[in-house]
Amino acid sequence: MIRPAQPTDAPAIARLIVLAMGKLAAKFANSNNGQKQLALFERFITLTGNQYSYNNILVWDEAGEICGMIIAYDGAKLDELRKPFLQYITTQLGFTGQPEDETQPGEYYIDCLAVDAAHQGKGIAKKLIKALFERAARLNHQTVGLLVSKGNDKAKKLYTNLGFEAKGDKALLGGVHEHLQYRLN
Repeated sequence: MIRPAQPTDAPAIARLIVLAMGKLAAKFANSNNGQKQLALFERFITLTGNQYSYNNILVWDEAGEICGMIIAYDGAKLDELRKPFLQYITTQLGFTGQPEDETQPGEYYIDCLAVDAAHQGKGIAKKLIKALFERAARLNHQTVGLLVSKGNDKAKKLYTNLGFEAKGDKALLGGVHEHLQYRLN
């Protein structure tokens, strides 16, 4: 079942964020220590007013187990939502990067999507994306966007099969990603 995330879901969601982000999670935490990465995201999931807040997350809950999640927010609010996270990782964790803008006004942006490995292949990601389309439409958005890492053909196929179209490339912290968008009806 898909439902809005709650602060108590933070440990399970953090695990999925780290799974989805891979090396990017290590960059943000300024550490290869998985526990430090999890702690960072658990902290911000439980707070409001940031891009990783539970307020921006839908989860797939199967008998009380969080098996998948999707994080999305209004691209016009990127700077506002990113600011507390960047301030914390810079002052507390020694992060020195300056992330490029991954979204822009006029786009409801999918920041992160992940499904636990034991539950992949069941259509959970597609259902989360479709639920997100409904949320975006209720919030009067016309376009949903995301970045997919170059070479992640499996993810790109998922998105293009749902109707996302390539809009060009975007750099993000040393990586090159394809910018995809979906036009809501």
